[in-house]
Formats: sequence, structure tokens, C-alpha cells
Amino acid sequence: MSLDCLRKCIGGILLVSLCFFGFYEPVQQLVNIPNSVKVMEGDQVALPKAGSVTAMSSLNDKNVALHQEKGLLSIQGKAVGKDEVVLELAGLPVKKVNVEVLKDFKVIPGGQSIGVKLNTVGVLVVGHHLVDTDKGKVSPGEKAGIQVGDMITEINGKKIEQLADVAPFVQKAGEESKSMEVVIKREEEIVKTSLMPLKEKGEDGYKLGLYIRDSAAGIGTMTFYDPKSQKYGALGHVISDMDTKKPIVVEDGEIVNSEVTSIEKGSGGKPGEKLARFSADRNVIGNITRNSPFGIFGELNQSVENNILDKPMRIALSHQVKEGPAEILTVVDGSKVEKYDVEIVSTIPQKFPATKGMVIKVTDPELLEKTGGIVQGMSGSPIIQDGKLIGAVTHVFVNDPTSGYGVHIEWMLSEAGIDIYKQNHERAS
Repeated sequence: MSLDCLRKCIGGILLVSLCFFGFYEPVQQLVNIPNSVKVMEGDQVALPKAGSVTAMSSLNDKNVALHQEKGLLSIQGKAVGKDEVVLELAGLPVKKVNVEVLKDFKVIPGGQSIGVKLNTVGVLVVGHHLVDTDKGKVSPGEKAGIQVGDMITEINGKKIEQLADVAPFVQKAGEESKSMEVVIKREEEIVKTSLMPLKEKGEDGYKLGLYIRDSAAGIGTMTFYDPKSQKYGALGHVISDMDTKKPIVVEDGEIVNSEVTSIEKGSGGKPGEKLARFSADRNVIGNITRNSPFGIFGELNQSVENNILDKPMRIALSHQVKEGPAEILTVVDGSKVEKYDVEIVSTIPQKFPATKGMVIKVTDPELLEKTGGIVQGMSGSPIIQDGKLIGAVTHVFVNDPTSGYGVHIEWMLSEAGIDIYKQNHERAS
């Protein structure tokens, strides 16, 4: 056999061996182990499919403890800080796992029904209408290129904050036959246009041919609040305008107590709804500073209680949530917060913020009897598993009202301005 043939033979054997090595179960287990792990102080996280791998050592025994029994390898967070765990296979070091132990953070779960009032940045355009003039029917606003969903923020260089700010400019421009210079916020774009009000036949006033409004109101559910900072999170999803279907850009807002008056049960193809009213005293319990895909956020100005779980509760990171039994806190009658059984059908560990982190199913016979499952107004209801706050109810499945989505709590905390990772670094330093 020539030297060239021998080389080809050896190369082929090595290639085949390498392919089979990739299917070797311990190697596959090694690939499935993440390069980095986050664990709360006092918690323990199991490494997936790590039966053939052993933990060789950790850089700093002060931060983590290693446990291996019955083929299960897990890392326990002992103290806040960062560490490295070296894994070995057949006595050889093969992988390094970076471990970050986070502060054992606690918040107080909500469940209360709240009334929400949002004030927009400027005035929101929600529709066009025709003005019947002597020269025909026309919408001045539409002619000027103003679109549904636009926010009118300035007229003639003056800031517009509410509906009452618009009328004087419209009347003056009409009487002087002079166009208004209008500044519009259209999503992330700033648009400038000229708008000439027109007089409708038989009327003295001038019109823009636009339907506009400066606030929105509704109900939802409180998810959590931090007893130290008084920062809170609620709803678990963005509030959109009912006409434009676009997220409302918030100037400011407020939340008040509300009472559930009745329930419209959900059925296949038709989600149910909580019918509620703002409390009679209209007592403002907090402000609204942010309306994001993860809910509404702000600060409370007084203590709130659910009279069922009013003590600080540990949170769970997304990878700690597991399929199985859980509970939600919500109101279905008056202002009484009650606990109901649900099932976590599926959950997705998330490295980056996302609104749909888990699928939940209502299993509680009493809640199913009262509501048919998840209903509008239940959004924000805290989800609790193994004594930890893991997230909030966000959406209902239209064709199956017993089921819906939930968002992981760590993303709501971040949106509220509570950075559990930053607090971890501050404590570690």
C-alpha cells in the first residue's frame, strides 16, 4: 500500500470516529450544558442531562456549592457574586460554566383590581370625518396628511397637552384664514404639516375633520410592588388605543382602586370580560410613568394590600419556572382577592425580554364556573409557583378561554426600573 493510500485510510477512519464521537451520549450531554448559569442566592439549579459529567472544582467555594447524586449535577448559590465551575469527562477537564449568584430579591404580589387612566403625549388622532363646506365635503386633517394614530404635540410652536388646548388655535386660524403649523409624532418620526380649519355649512365654528382625544381609561390587575422603592408593575401587556390599536404614548397617568361588578363568561371564539367600576372615592393610589409591552409601571403613593399574601415573596427567574401546578391571584367579585389553581403547560427559559414566556391553563373548578377561564381585566394577575412569584397573566387564547399566555416576572421587574442584576453587582462590590 502506498503512503498516499495509507494517509487516506487513516483520514477516513478518523472522520468516521469523529462522527460517531458526536453521537456518544456523554458528549451530547456536554453540549446541552449551558456556558453560563444564573441562580438566586439560596436556590439550586440542575444542569440538564449531565449524568456522565462531574463537577471538578469551582473557582471560589464561597459563592457556589456543587451537588451530584443519582446522575444529577446541580449548582447551589451560596453567596452573591460570580464563580466558575469546571466540568470533567472521563477524568479530563472539558468545559467551564460561568455562574452568577444573584441577590435573593423579594416583592409583594398583587392581585387587586385597579382602574387605569392614561394621559397621552399631546392629543391622539383616532379618526377622520368630512366637513360639509360651501365648496363640498372634505377632511382638512386628512388633506394635510395627518393619519390615524398620529399624536399632535405642537400647534404654531405651542405645546399641546389636552383637548382644550386645540380649540383656540382652530378658531383663530379659521377666522384669520391662516393655516396652523402642526407638529406630529408618528411612532418614532416627527412630522410637520400645515392645516387649514374649515367652517361647516350652518355653523359658526371651524373644524379640522379629525376625531381626537387626550386620555384613555380601563381596568386591569396589579402584579407586584417593591415595598422598599414603592415601584409597581401591572397588566403584563401594553395598553393600546381602542380605535387605532396602537400603543398609547404616555405623558402621565394614575391608578385607583376598582371593584368588579360582574363577569361576562368567555366561550370558544369569544373572550370573556370583567366589568368593573372605579372606586367611589376615586382615591389615587399611584402614578403611571411607563406603558410598555410588559405592562404599566410607576410608583405607589400609599400601601396596598390583597389580604391574602401581603408579605414579601421571592421571585423566580425564567429558567426556574417549570411545567406543573401553580396559582394566580385575582378578583372576580367586588374587591376581594382570591387564589385559584392553574397549570403551567409550557415555559420557555429566556435570555432576553419577551412577552410570551409561558402558556397557562386554568384548572380551578370555581374560577372556570365563574369566568370560563381567563377574561379581559385579568391581565396582570400574579402567577405563583412553589411559593415564588414567577410572572403574570397577559393574554387569553380566543378559541380556548381556559388557556392563555404569561410573562416572566424578571422582565416586568426590569421595566419597573428594578434591576436585579445591578443590585447584585452593587452588593458584590
